[in-house]
Amino acid sequence: MSVKAPSTEPPQPEATGRPGAVLVIDDEDVVREAIADAFDSRGLRYLLAADGDEGLALCRERGGDIGLVILDLSMPGRSGENTFRELRRVVPDVPVILSSGYAEEQVKAQFSGEGLAGFLQKPYRLNTLLAEVERCLKAGR
Repeated sequence: MSVKAPSTEPPQPEATGRPGAVLVIDDEDVVREAIADAFDSRGLRYLLAADGDEGLALCRERGGDIGLVILDLSMPGRSGENTFRELRRVVPDVPVILSSGYAEEQVKAQFSGEGLAGFLQKPYRLNTLLAEVERCLKAGR
């Protein structure tokens, strides 16, 4: 299980709008490492999972500490779609940002009515990711 705590003090809830860590579920090591570095630079708390099963295990263990999930839609093993559906059962109110190389319109149509918090088209820039995370965290106030 890949869980990494940030090296800086986490922000106060007022700074992010929501208490809790950002759970990143992505099978690509380089993506998780880049996100961890970006979150460290902003003082955001986070948890990292390399696949859907690992992410769901973290949700079951620490669901109350998770304020946002970033979920890769295309992963080996448990699919992103299956992981999303199970996330809704485990932590039904947590905002989820889907990340995918598929077109945004296609993904939004597939998850219409599911209450997605956002979408990140891969490949994305870290400043785009950070802006989307801040937007979602502030919306949870």
